[in-house]
This record gives sequence, structure tokens and C-alpha cells, in this order.
Amino acid sequence: MPADKPLKIAIIAGEHSGDILGADLITALKLQHPDAEFYGIGGPRMQALGFTALFDMEELAVMGIVEVLGRLPRLLQVKREILAALLSDKPDVFVGIDAPDFNLAVELKLKQAGIKTVHYVSPSVWAWRHKRIFKIAAATDMVLSLLPFEKAFYDKYQVPCTFVGHTMADNMPLDVDKAKAKVELGLDPARPVLAIMPGSRTNEIKLLAPDFLQAALLLQQQIPELQFVTNMVTETKAGQFNAIKQQLAPELAVTSFTGQARQVLLASDATFITSGTATLEAMLAKCLMVVAYRTNWLTYQIGKRLVKLSHFSLPNLLAGHGMVTELLQHEVTPQALSSAMLPLLSADRQSLLLQYRDIHQRIKCDASVKAAQAILQVVNNDVVPAA
Repeated sequence: MPADKPLKIAIIAGEHSGDILGADLITALKLQHPDAEFYGIGGPRMQALGFTALFDMEELAVMGIVEVLGRLPRLLQVKREILAALLSDKPDVFVGIDAPDFNLAVELKLKQAGIKTVHYVSPSVWAWRHKRIFKIAAATDMVLSLLPFEKAFYDKYQVPCTFVGHTMADNMPLDVDKAKAKVELGLDPARPVLAIMPGSRTNEIKLLAPDFLQAALLLQQQIPELQFVTNMVTETKAGQFNAIKQQLAPELAVTSFTGQARQVLLASDATFITSGTATLEAMLAKCLMVVAYRTNWLTYQIGKRLVKLSHFSLPNLLAGHGMVTELLQHEVTPQALSSAMLPLLSADRQSLLLQYRDIHQRIKCDASVKAAQAILQVVNNDVVPAA
């Protein structure tokens, strides 16, 4: 690339979390290449940094088989048009942020055309459908992984991968002042706080909130001073949760917040929480947890045949052992939840909190800067083949 030619970096981010990663990445890349040009598909955070959006990010923000099928013609049209634009313009590098079903297909076509490609946020190939590793290898020059055990999987198959750490770990304190966080939310700093976090999706709330609430009632009988909080992503989801609470636990006092998940977890001593990225945030907030997951019967039957893991929550995958209690499908009952939670509120908590802090330290790596460095190595052909 000529020295006087601005670096052209194409990025596709398909949802809110990708927009956050993309914005942090653009900021880090601009430190080394202030005149770099960024374009593709991205959200408001990326656009605020001068990113040129060729399509609205919401075009790709589709989840669920039925929803994807309904939007398939438009998704295919977007893929054709963005591919045509990128193949014509030939950026110095393409970065696909998450959205693997869309981005890996784009990356494959671009790589075949001689354009360098990077995939940021590894698909869960280590958990199920291991053969996807060969598709990823064919489509990418480099995978950027957020978690260390992901890189170990790629190294096994000799696929170039750089562990960059997790931006969430960079943005949260290693040591949390729980009393201060409680005061900031209007809670009593002298009393323990339990967060009820059944998830952000309608079906998760429907399937987990009833058991979480009934478990909370059992705990209240044993720890009368316990304070209960919850956070919902929208007012609509808050309405759904409150309707369930009114039916099953009208007497339970729960302080409800909207759009303040991190603040709630920072203020909470422990949480009932659904499996997913939220469990990582709870661990980083030094909030002890009981993790639960339940889905519809058919999805569970299919999933248990595909997923080959001894643990399913991110804290346990990072720890390499059963550090936190996991309850799956039929195991999720009020009694099981409350029995697993009681020791976390009444026994010595320090050993678990030290494990949480150790893992936090391991994945706190200035992820955006490391990701930018790895991408520039790809641009400059400095990638060392995996051993």
C-alpha cells in the first residue's frame, strides 16, 4: 500500500454489541492511522466516529429461525449489494464483527478475491459443530477471540487466531465498592442485595422469571433483611416481568430498573441469572451467581445432541471447572435455586470472589488496542502461521 494512501477498512457489525466493539476498534485504529477511512455496515456509535454506513445496521439484527426466514430475501439482497461494493472498492482489510452467518459468507468471497479478512468475536465453534472451523479457516486470515480457551481451540486446528481479551473486562473495575454502588441505586448499603435477572428476551423472562421469583420468596423467609432488585432492557420487558411477579409473588418487594444491568450487578451481592454474556458481566461485577437456562422442549432436545460441553456458563468455561452452580432445563426449580443461593449469601464469599478477580485480570488486556494491532499485522502481512 502506498505510504500516502489512506488505509481503507471495511467493517460489518450486525447488532448493538458489535457497534460498541466497532466504535472502540475504530478509535484504536485511528490512533495509528488518523486518516484511515471506515465504511460498511455499522451503528450510531461507529457513525459518530466518521464511519460511512452503506446500510442500516438494523437490517442484520435478526434472531430466530422464523424471523430470519421472513427477512431472508432482504438479507440476501443486502449481502449481494455490500459484496459488490466491497469487491469493486477493494478495501485494505475487511473486519466482520460477530454475526457469523452473514459475515463468514462475505469474508469467504472477499478472501477468494484477494482481500484480507479478519473475523472479530469467535463463533461458538468450540461448543458445537466443530467442523465449522474449516469454513472459518477458508474465510478468514485471522480470528480475534475474546476468551483464552477459544484461541486454544483454533491453535489445535492451526487456524490463525489472536486472543485480544474482552472489552467488558477493560471497562469494569477489578475491585468493586458494593456499598457505594448500593447507595447510588438508592439501596441500603448495610443489607445484602439479590438481583433477579431472568434475561432480556421475552421467552427467557417467561420461562425463568416464575422460578426466580418463587426462589426469592423462599430466601426471604430465611434472610428477612435481603433486598431484591431486577433490571429489564426495556419498559415492555419490565411490564412482562411485573405481570408475572404480580401473579406469583405480589408480596415480594423488588426494586426494578430499566437499562441499568451493569449498575444493578455492581450493587448486588448475588444474582439468579440466565446463561449468556450477562453471566460474564456478573462475574466482572464480583456478583456471586446461580446460573439457569431453560428453553422449549424441542430446542433443548436438539441442543443437547449438538453441544458437547461439561459446563455451559462463561464463568465456568473460563475457570475450567464448576466454579458457579448451573441449573439446566428441568433442574430449574425454586427449591434448587434457593438451596444453591443460600450459601452464597450466608457463607464465606472470599474464595469465590478471588477466583472471579483472577479471571477478570486474565481477560483484561486492552482488547481494542490488541485487536487493532492484530488487524494491522494482517494488512502488513505480519501474521505468524499458527503452530
